[in-house]
Amino acid sequence: MATQADVRRIALSFTETVEAKDDFAFSVWNKGKLKGFAWVWKERVNPKKPRVPNHAVMAIRTTNLGQRDALLAADSKKFFTEPHYNGFPAVLVRLDAVTVADLKVLLADAWASMAPSELSGQSKSATRKSLRGRKANDKK
Repeated sequence: MATQADVRRIALSFTETVEAKDDFAFSVWNKGKLKGFAWVWKERVNPKKPRVPNHAVMAIRTTNLGQRDALLAADSKKFFTEPHYNGFPAVLVRLDAVTVADLKVLLADAWASMAPSELSGQSKSATRKSLRGRKANDKK
């Protein structure tokens, strides 16, 4: 089971990543702009009122819609979506259903999809090697 503390620790370990000051969200600097790669899901509880944060679920960017669809098809207990995300490359992740190792891979891919190529190209292979070495120790 992963937690928001795990999300924060992992996300902030990536180069050029910042946490939003007013929300539980993480972005990477790319060409002078912040590009979001993970944020708390804001659920529409009441159709006539604003969305509210659901801290048990994170929205995490995917490389493309194909990756999103593959995750959705792979495990509906871990991953889901809603109409708000139709046509958008992100998946909703239930934190209590994923391991810390799962979360590391999801966040590394999300970060790499939004980071500038000079950062993601260098860090992506190093991150994957590091994750493989730690994966067995992080299943909690």
